[in-house]
Amino acid sequence: MPPDITQLLISLRDGQPGALNDLLPLVYEELRVMARRRLSGQPGDQTLNTTALVHEAYLKLTDRTRLSLNDRKHFFAVAAMAMRQIVVDHARRRQAQKRGGVGLRRVDLESAELSVDDRAAGILSLDEALKRLSRLDDRMARVVELRFFGGLTVEETAEALDVDPRTVKRDWRRARAVLYEELGGPDAA
Repeated sequence: MPPDITQLLISLRDGQPGALNDLLPLVYEELRVMARRRLSGQPGDQTLNTTALVHEAYLKLTDRTRLSLNDRKHFFAVAAMAMRQIVVDHARRRQAQKRGGVGLRRVDLESAELSVDDRAAGILSLDEALKRLSRLDDRMARVVELRFFGGLTVEETAEALDVDPRTVKRDWRRARAVLYEELGGPDAA
């Protein structure tokens, strides 16, 4: 029987050798599913793709000097936050490049890619709006983060936040309305 994700996270936190190598096969496909959900329907020929997003998120998640992951649920909730940070950072770099930044190079690894290149300003606006939303209602902001950036379903989001799915649906509706207004209503890009 394969080891439990929670037990491997504890082993990783305790610095046990081999825990990281045992953890990757257990979480990799689920991280790919999260990233694929987030990136689905985006036009190709962009610079951030499913594989890159998963690998960058995994590196952030397994740096035992920076975080302490308690269990499977916590791991995947934090994965959604990591994916958000990566997408926003990528958008910032893309915007800097458009304003004369140098040193960035286009890398095409897969066809399922996020259209960050064309929508960098919108992603940065959304990130700022989410920060403001989190000051009003942190759980609503987390619902958006998990659903939009993490690609989690209502049920997965409810499990990650330890709330009822009806609460997630209600928060999702309210958050979308608040963000719609924050981002300029019908005139928003």
